[in-house]
Amino acid sequence: MTAPTAQLLSQVVGFVRSLRREGIVVTPGQTATFAQALGEISIFDPVAFYHAALCSLVTRREDQARFAEVFRQFWQNLGLERFPGELLQQTPLPPRKEQKARPGEVGREPRSAGESGAPPLPVVDRALTFSETEVLRQKRFDQMSEKELEAARKLLYEFVWNPPERRTRRMKPGGKEELDLRRSFRRSLKHQGEFLKLEERARKPKPRPIVALADVSGSMERYARMLLHFLHAFSLQQSRQGVRQVETFTFGTRLTRITRTLKKRSVDAALAEVGQQVKDWSGGTRIGACLHTFNHTWAKRVLGRGAIVLVISDGWDQGEPELLAFEMERLQKSCHRLIWLNPLVGTPGYQPLTRGLVAAMPFMDDFLPIHNLSSLEMLVEALGRLERRSGIVH
Repeated sequence: MTAPTAQLLSQVVGFVRSLRREGIVVTPGQTATFAQALGEISIFDPVAFYHAALCSLVTRREDQARFAEVFRQFWQNLGLERFPGELLQQTPLPPRKEQKARPGEVGREPRSAGESGAPPLPVVDRALTFSETEVLRQKRFDQMSEKELEAARKLLYEFVWNPPERRTRRMKPGGKEELDLRRSFRRSLKHQGEFLKLEERARKPKPRPIVALADVSGSMERYARMLLHFLHAFSLQQSRQGVRQVETFTFGTRLTRITRTLKKRSVDAALAEVGQQVKDWSGGTRIGACLHTFNHTWAKRVLGRGAIVLVISDGWDQGEPELLAFEMERLQKSCHRLIWLNPLVGTPGYQPLTRGLVAAMPFMDDFLPIHNLSSLEMLVEALGRLERRSGIVH
């Protein structure tokens, strides 16, 4: 990859981040599609570049106006008044003026850059930053090397987390849900009882509680540590945003609550303590029995106020499917939404045919993959736009 091409791709990533800051949802897959489209169009054609970006990155009609404004501002701020293809143009150096030798002075060769008094310009190599990141986002966790896993863990903490919200019974001024008669009468007193304006109010939103149940049995060992990093990043970021109701449990043959442990700022310290707490790591799986413990011991404590439950498991269960079905039905009725996350869903040709999944499937609101960074990022974005009893994937 040439340096100008790498520069353009780096600016494309910055442009996508600008779109996300303005509330336009852009997935990693859409970004990769746009990058591929750049090889099929003329970079120096402003109309082709704009429409390639629009078709690749925008999926909702109501986002088109905001996209156009962000597009204009972003590229103009780079000093490119016409179109981004200018990033690929190499600026030629001005011709060097030959200096005439003074009388009695021997002509000298022009000094090289190293001989000049000016300090050398810093050179930053970002040629593979974009492509390496996109490859890493699409690669399965069980196929990553240790170096790639470490890089993937760092990317988890760069996710933009938007907690799902619920409407409470408390009201706030503004909005257009209903008239606020009390404030309207109070305002009218300033104008001799005349109602110059009818005040309105709306229900105050609050973040929904999140409850995660993570399978740490032997069949999930390739994914368990990465998913615990994900849950740690999730808990840490939610706490920074003032969301206290994030509960995390692990299960294999027994249920273990690790909520307080994952709130530690140091991920290494948190996971080391989790390793000491969880006694059934890489063991068998009895999902129905663990859900029974959760429903009887913890459900009333943590499932209030419209909680969302994430069950993270591949579905390999050594227990009775009838017990799993009974406890899944009870769990679904106790929460706002029950989402099952399975790392095997991303495997080509995979079919959920195990006894456990067949028994649990009727009581899932959503059945989603969780096998790579891209699937985790899409989950985070989907939770942020989750609506009451509507599909999580649009």
